Amino acid sequence: MKQTNKNNLYIIKGEKKKYAWCSCGDSLNQPFCDGSHKGSIFKPVIFENNKDGNIALCGCKQSKNPPFCDGTHNKLSWSNNNEN
Repeated sequence: MKQTNKNNLYIIKGEKKKYAWCSCGDSLNQPFCDGSHKGSIFKPVIFENNKDGNIALCGCKQSKNPPFCDGTHNKLSWSNNNEN
């Protein structure tokens, strides 16, 4: 079962280090890769953070600028299903 965060982004307290962002949606350690993509066409997006501070990471896996959130989750049809 996909672990995507359909309606939200992940805000993490970034440290100066390399990260592996999950692009497949199967990781149980979202938004980070845990190797669940093995055997699929997906690969993690490796990025290096060079400053301390919050990072907004994509949870819907549809960002045009992965691994960062670009607000695409607000435009997806599943976003409208949860609005009252």
